[in-house]
Amino acid sequence: MNIDFNKNNGLVPAIIQDAETKTVLMLGYMNHDAYNKTIETKRVTFFSRSKQRLWTKGETSGNYLNLLSIDIDCDNDTLLIMVNPAGPTCHTGTDTCWSKENNANYGFLSKLEDIITERRENMSDKSYTASLFKKGINKIAQKVGEEAIEVVIEAKDNNDNLFLNEIADLLFHYLILLQAKGFKLNDVVETLKKRHKEYLR
Repeated sequence: MNIDFNKNNGLVPAIIQDAETKTVLMLGYMNHDAYNKTIETKRVTFFSRSKQRLWTKGETSGNYLNLLSIDIDCDNDTLLIMVNPAGPTCHTGTDTCWSKENNANYGFLSKLEDIITERRENMSDKSYTASLFKKGINKIAQKVGEEAIEVVIEAKDNNDNLFLNEIADLLFHYLILLQAKGFKLNDVVETLKKRHKEYLR
């Protein structure tokens, strides 16, 4: 990797990102020796500008940043380092140096889950989602079954628009059913990960 260490007194910024959640955890700086030690040990090592020495993240706390990959930007002077963090990243004890929780995020689906949670906790008479929660698990499960049947029917037809709309309905009601049972989408993802490992045996 052709890293340009000459632009900033021998240092390059290193953006640290959780490989799984894609959350940015921290920003540090590396010189050539820190980069080499990171590659050698598979634990992220920085050059401390305050202490003027190499320091491996987690050398005191045990919260190492286990290296998975390193990419370089188009100017060859900034690193993007994907890691598996062994605990909180910030010295203050938070997951990130911006006090953000390092949770899995599924984009719009996570936003939709938050809305469903809000509807479940604040039962508005005007909310369709809240009305399903009021009717209970049997009605929610029945609705998921109905939507699944409609997906099967549209899958056998050639109208892509109707098929996608039915899939969207099924997914929406599936997320409601998950919360009615006390789960979130990430619980399903974790189950899939475990099964994936079993399949690879």
